[in-house]
This record gives sequence, structure tokens and C-alpha cells, in this order.
Amino acid sequence: MSDGSTSLNQNYRDQVNRSVEAAEEAFWSFGYSDRAVRSKFLSAIANHIEANAEAIIAVSQKESALPEARMCGELGRTTGQLRMFADHIQSNGYLDIRHDAALPDRAPVPRPEMFLMQRPIGPVAVFGASNFPLAFSTAGGDTASALAAGCPVVVKAHEAHPETTALVAAAVESAIKECNLHHGVFSVVQGEGNEIGAALVQHPLIKAVGFTGSLRGGRALFDLCAARAEPIPFFGELGSINPVFVLDNALADRGDTIANGWAASLTMGAGQFCTNPGVVFLPAGETANAFVEAAKDALDQIAPQTMLTDGIAAAYCKGRDQIAGTSGVATQVFSDVSGRIAGSALFVTDGKTWLTTASLEDEVFGPLGIVVTVSSADEMQKIARNLQGQLTCTLMVDDADISTATALMPVLERKAGRILANGFPTGVEVCDSMVHGGPYPASTNFGATSVGSMAIRRFLRPVSYQNLPQYLHPVDL
Repeated sequence: MSDGSTSLNQNYRDQVNRSVEAAEEAFWSFGYSDRAVRSKFLSAIANHIEANAEAIIAVSQKESALPEARMCGELGRTTGQLRMFADHIQSNGYLDIRHDAALPDRAPVPRPEMFLMQRPIGPVAVFGASNFPLAFSTAGGDTASALAAGCPVVVKAHEAHPETTALVAAAVESAIKECNLHHGVFSVVQGEGNEIGAALVQHPLIKAVGFTGSLRGGRALFDLCAARAEPIPFFGELGSINPVFVLDNALADRGDTIANGWAASLTMGAGQFCTNPGVVFLPAGETANAFVEAAKDALDQIAPQTMLTDGIAAAYCKGRDQIAGTSGVATQVFSDVSGRIAGSALFVTDGKTWLTTASLEDEVFGPLGIVVTVSSADEMQKIARNLQGQLTCTLMVDDADISTATALMPVLERKAGRILANGFPTGVEVCDSMVHGGPYPASTNFGATSVGSMAIRRFLRPVSYQNLPQYLHPVDL
């Protein structure tokens, strides 16, 4: 007789098998469907989400404790992404079609006629994110880009918002019926623990994975994907401290303004954004001291906020306490945490301590910031070169800082997927030129983005066609 754990694991496997096998069956029609069909489908999903917006927003607020304005904005972003991809695939530019005409008289060897184009890869697994119940979850950017490419999707729901997932999934299913598509084009698997996610990424019919979450969880899934008999790409967005480099003249001219803007960005959404600017590097001296005081004053004015889950709040406390106990780090702001209600934290250290304490570069998911004072432009350059991969790097720069900024740029280009000047990285524009990714550990594939129209490339692969008669060409050729 099997125990309860064995039965539970078997239930997970059965749930995953049914969903993935249906997705594979759907691929034989959906993967070869007309672009206009997929465009209509994506628009229909957006319409059905909007038709039930009131209920979706109310439930997502209840599960996440995020405010109504935030959830309204996120719902708009979700439907906007769907419609962006609906428009994007109307043109065939994303297919990167290439043609080399035949050269039958070329010596010494004739050249055959060659075409190349991008083709969908097959069923894709998407993991819902804890911090974006809509825009990075069930019908979020990963799902939208995979469906646009022609890949059926199996979503692993995040356990923090099961009811939100169910409502959004119902909208997608309504769109499937409206467009008369195979039911396996989209499905959701629900369940707590790691077993169901592991079963999904190891299923032999899954051909790629989209993930937004923690470094530890993402790396475990990445390793499972690599260890498969057929390794598959794992597109994971895992974590980033998103450093801000404040240069001399910018600090002298507008240090207080930068400090206030940083405090606002640092605490936006209780600091639960993957682009949260957790660390500021700036020249040591009186202007740095004034920056710290201005940041302290700004943080003191920001009320504690409810974090997404008990687990996230507990991890925030653990990370905050570890930094507070680090030698060479001075605590400036340290707020109590009660359950999921968390206040901000601010610490100050110097460049030498930063360079010799690797743990300070670990992401703390929440409203926590570190100010690092550096002794010279050379030390700032050394710190930049020693950084791990990042989603973003920011320069606070005036025209008079051109020499230091120019020297930093080649380093920052190697470290991040997005470089900003005189702004803050929270807020990721959904557009053609956006890169939301970066070198590891920011993401597991430095050539990919999970936001913007280029996200579709993750779920396509190039195929060449040599001397094929026209009647065998894919319709888009």
C-alpha cells in the first residue's frame, strides 16, 4: 500500500501528463496556424480579461495585498502585452526570413536555393511569478510571447494567488472557445511544493521554460532542464541588485533630489520589484553624508507596507538581519516587521568592505538599500568590474562627469541588460527596444529578454529550406 506522499506525487504527474500531452497534440495545429489566427486569439484573451476585470482585480488584491491602483495598472499592462504581440506577428519581420537564390552556373560548385525562417519549438512551460499576479503570471509576457510564436503553454500557477490564476485561466479558455482552437493550447497546473514544477520541466514533451522567481528556485529548475536526456532552454529571470552609480558632479549638484528619488524607487511596492535599485555607489565625503541623511529622512516618511507572502517577509527579515550583523556595515534605518507588514532598512558601508564581503551583493527582496561610499573613480571602476550580472545598471551623471561615465560604460554594458541615465529602473516599459534580462545570475540566458517584442525569439528556432518546391514551403514563405 502506498503512502500519502506517493499518491500526491502520482497526482502531480498525472496532472502534468494530461496537460503536456494535450499541448503536444495542440501543437500540430496551433504551431502551423496562420498568424492572423494567433493574432485574433491574443486579442480575444485581452478582451475576456478586460470583461472580467473587476473580479480579477478584487481577487488579486485579496491574495497579494497589492493596492487597487497597482492591480489596475498591472491588468492594463497584461492586456497591453497581449495586444502588442497580436500586432507584432501581423508583420512577418519577427520570422527573420532570409533567401539566397540558386546559382546553378557557379563554379566550381553550384549553389542551391536556400530559405531560412524562424519556427515555433513546441509546448512551453511558464511559471507564474509571486510579485506580479497578472503581468508575469498566467497570461503574462511569457505566455503571450509563447502563444504568439505558435507554442502551446502549460502554466505552473504560483501558490500565492490560485484564485487569480483561475479567473485569468477562465478568460484564456473563453478565448480558445471563441477562436475554435484545440483545448490543449493552454492549461494550468496548480499545487504547492516543488514536485509539480519539477515534473513539468522534466516532461519530455516540454521544449522550453519561462520563469520569474528566486535564484535558488530558478537555479534548481535550470539544473533539472540541463540534466534531461534532451536538455532544453530555461529562460529564468532570477535576481538583481540593480546598482546605481552616482558620479561626483551629479552628487554635488542634486544629491538630495537623487536621494529622495532613490528612496521612492527603493520602497515602491514594498521593494518587491526585480528592478529594485538596492545599492548606490557614490564618492565618499560630505556630499555622500548629506545624501545618506536625505535618504534617511525620505525613508522615515514612508509607512510600512504589506509584503506579498509570509515567506517573502521572513526572507526579507533574514537578509536584513544578516546585513545588519556584517562587520564594517553601519545601520541607518531599521524598521520592525510584523507578520507581512514590513518597513524599510538602510545601511552604509565603504568600497573596501563591499569588495571583501561577497554576501553584500546577495539580493534582499524588499525595501532595503545599501549606500557604498568609494574612495576614488578607480575604486568605483573596480567595484563595477567585480559585479555579478544585473538586470539594470544606472548612472546619475552630469555633463561634467563625462570622463568617469565614459570609462564606466564598457563595464556596465558587460554587466547588465539595460543601462539607464538619470532615472530609476523600477518600471519596465513594454516596447520593441526593451531588454529585461542580463548576464547570470540576473537571468539564465544573457541573449534573451522576458519583456518587449523580442521576447518571442525565446520560443522560435531557425530552420533552413534547401531546394524545396514551392508547394512544400511554410505558408509565411
